[in-house]
Amino acid sequence: MMKKHYTIGMAGHIDHGKTTLTKALTNIDTDRLKEEKERQISIELGFAPLLENEEMQISLIDVPGHDRFIRQMIAGVAGIDLVILVVAADEGVMPQTKEHLEILNFLGVKGGIVAITKIDRVEQDFIELVKDEITLELQESIFRDSPIILVDSISQIGVDELKQLIVNTLEQLPPRVTSGEFRLPIDQVFTIKGQGTIVRGTVYEGVVSEGEELTVLPKKIETRARQIQVHNKPSKRAYAGQRAAINVSGLSKSDVNRGDVIVSSNHFFVTRTIDVAVNWVNELDFLVKQRMPIKCHIGTSEVMGRIVFFDRNEIKNETTEVVCQLRLDEDIVTKRGDRFILRRPSPSETIGGGWVIDPNGQKYRFGNKTLEALEKKKLGTPLDRAIDALLQNKALSMQEWLLHTSLSETELNELKKDEQFIEFSKNLFTHWSIVHEITENIQDKLVDFQQNYPMKEGINKAELIQEFSSHYPVGVIQFVLENEVRKKTWKRNGQYFATSDFYPHVPRNWEKRVIGMLERIKEDGFEVKSLQNYLDDAGLPENLHKELTYFLIEQKKLVELDEKFFWTSEIFKQAVVKLKDEKDNGFTVGEAKDILGLSRKYMIPFLEKMDQLKLTKREDNLRYWNDFELS
Repeated sequence: MMKKHYTIGMAGHIDHGKTTLTKALTNIDTDRLKEEKERQISIELGFAPLLENEEMQISLIDVPGHDRFIRQMIAGVAGIDLVILVVAADEGVMPQTKEHLEILNFLGVKGGIVAITKIDRVEQDFIELVKDEITLELQESIFRDSPIILVDSISQIGVDELKQLIVNTLEQLPPRVTSGEFRLPIDQVFTIKGQGTIVRGTVYEGVVSEGEELTVLPKKIETRARQIQVHNKPSKRAYAGQRAAINVSGLSKSDVNRGDVIVSSNHFFVTRTIDVAVNWVNELDFLVKQRMPIKCHIGTSEVMGRIVFFDRNEIKNETTEVVCQLRLDEDIVTKRGDRFILRRPSPSETIGGGWVIDPNGQKYRFGNKTLEALEKKKLGTPLDRAIDALLQNKALSMQEWLLHTSLSETELNELKKDEQFIEFSKNLFTHWSIVHEITENIQDKLVDFQQNYPMKEGINKAELIQEFSSHYPVGVIQFVLENEVRKKTWKRNGQYFATSDFYPHVPRNWEKRVIGMLERIKEDGFEVKSLQNYLDDAGLPENLHKELTYFLIEQKKLVELDEKFFWTSEIFKQAVVKLKDEKDNGFTVGEAKDILGLSRKYMIPFLEKMDQLKLTKREDNLRYWNDFELS
């Protein structure tokens, strides 16, 4: 059985005993900075191993409680599976406790345990009243059904029971997914002499192995995992849910910052515009206005930006989830489903939080149409998202498809087996409806062209591609053309495409005149007039002359001796056969003239035409026959 990895966090008001309880549980003091020791408050995130056995490994994060250190607190809880809400028995639920509760709720943390600390400071008879008060205060929070345990970190009362309760609760939670691409939002960067730069954070998803090639986003800096540590011990791998420190090669401390993300693939969006669903704090003291400046905390990033609504211009006392957009001032790395917190920059306070619908947000028009599209996108299943990505982009590579859907490679590999997805070229995909749409459009184009130009073989491939490439990818157009030829719906003659039932023909209303013209040319034998005379005599419209001439040549009805004179194919064949029968070896112009009885104005063009068709080859004044068969 694969070991499960979890990270839990301590949250609560300042000085309610989070760090002391962490030390009681792990025997590690997470206040390691000199300033933290002097001020007796946590400033940075503190980490400690809580438990490791054959079945599970648990890391514990002690997040700062003071409101000035809310950024570190959000960075800490963004990757946790379970929260221990610490409430001091002598103070109860405080303002900071409530804010932490709101943040935990917005971040989608579902597992919780309430630890009432400092029980030695209240009378025994008073403890039940404290529990009732805390239960009442937490009634509307995510902790309303959470177990409550009494602890005294100094005397160790309840500490073992709390540890067992943590284990029991985590056993009921699903572990993080390790099959996806590795992603670790960085919350600490430091250097160790002789080793170089170390990045640390909670592995959100996937697995990283020692020696693996990695990328730091959004800067797109290539690096490698030289060494990995979990709980301060060397490890060959780090899994989703673990706290991990990675010694990265080729990077200085200045190359990497808290908020950067280290990944193993390029399936993650670097973006500044994200479509989101937001819930709001219960009691806003001010209006959240259209394009108001906000501070967005997502993963371990803290980025300024603006909020954009599409169905309103302000928010006040909103109790339902609102779909909108965040336009940020800096690049972030995110995917669908990631949680975030929104805060007002000044005065600093939490105003809401939610999750990412689409990391690849675009600029949309204000109005219900945009709102409906975002709502549909929000509710979409993985299959819906895979379809929508292709419908919007017409065609995507596997890598692009992963980015646009925020699905894992495993999920998309399974989905792409659906027959509605078409791999039209290696690792390039489209949707059957796009193929159907292109097919219908080209079919209409072919039919229309054949009606207007019935004497032409069809439409040139380059012309078809030029016609539709402004709306569809060239690769998909080419796939459609070849696919319909394979199905024998269309046919191809060189570069020309036509419907399978089409054959070039003279327009019906001119057919009799053309037949009559050919008869007159045939009757005149070798001594023909110029083709223009026949066209005029037949009463054929001038705008048809050029196309008709080309058609009659292509259909082997006429042979062009030169620009002026044309023979019927039968007459040309008769001349060739008669000359070959009389002169099977080489012959001169004069000999040919005597045999056929032609004047020079027909003789020279006839002989040159035979050379052109490679029936003969000329050497000085003689011509010799090549091997050929007259069709």
